[in-house]
Amino acid sequence: MFLSPRQTQILDIAKAEGRVLVEELANRFSVTPQTIRKDLNDLCESRQLTRVHGGAIFPSGAENVRYEARRSIAAPEKQAIGRAAASLIPNNASLFINIGTTTEAVGEALLDHKELMVITNNINVANRLRVFPAIEVVIAGGVVRGSDGGIVGEAAVDFIRQFKVDYAVIGVSAIDHDGALLDYDYREVKVAQAIMANARHVILVADSSKFERAAPVRIGHLSQVHTFITDVCSVPALKTICREHGVRLIEAEGEAP
Repeated sequence: MFLSPRQTQILDIAKAEGRVLVEELANRFSVTPQTIRKDLNDLCESRQLTRVHGGAIFPSGAENVRYEARRSIAAPEKQAIGRAAASLIPNNASLFINIGTTTEAVGEALLDHKELMVITNNINVANRLRVFPAIEVVIAGGVVRGSDGGIVGEAAVDFIRQFKVDYAVIGVSAIDHDGALLDYDYREVKVAQAIMANARHVILVADSSKFERAAPVRIGHLSQVHTFITDVCSVPALKTICREHGVRLIEAEGEAP
C-alpha cells in the first residue's frame, strides 16, 4: 500500500519503540485521534502493525523488540505488576527471577525486603540488587546474551537445577489465547522451564500487550503456574483457564504506587 509521510513516521516509531498509542501520536502530529485511528487501521489492514487497545504494536514475528525499547512499553503497567508480585513474596524467602523487563520491575519492588536469596539469570536484576546487604544475589553461569544481559544455555540450566526455591518470578514474550507461554530463544526457554520445575510457587508476570504478540518457542502453559499477574486480562479464554486450573489471577491495573 502507499504510505503517507505521517504513516511512514508512525511505522518508524513503532519499529523503534515496539508500540504506539493513539493519544500520543495525535499530540505528536497535531491531528485528531480519529485521524490516527484511521492511519493505524490502514497499517494494520496491510499487516504492517497489529492493533491493540489504545494503539498498535509492531508485529515482531520471530524477532524480539530491542530490549531498551521494551523497557518503555507499558512501563506504568509493569511497575504496578512488579509491586503486586513483590507483595506476595515475604521476607526470608528464596526465589528465582528470569530475564525480562517485567521481572526487572519485580526486582525493583523487592528492594525493601529483608533476608532474601535471589537466584537469577538476569544480569540487570543482579546488578540492581547486589548493593543491598539484606538481599543475597546468586547469578547463574552460562552464555551472556548481548541483547539483554540474559544468561542462557545448558550451563545455566544445570546451575538452576541445583536449587529448590520458595518462589519463581518468570516473564514471557507472548501468551497465546489458548494459554501457551511463548518466547523467542529456545536457550532461554530451557532456563525458564528449569526455573518453573524447581520452585514451589510460580508467579507469571506479563502485561496485557503480551496477549497480542506471537513468539515461536513454547515454554509451557498458563495452567502450570500458581499465580498470574497482569495489568488487565481482557481475554475471556485466559480467565477461563485460570479459573479451571486454580491459577490465581491478579489484575494490577490502577494500583496506587
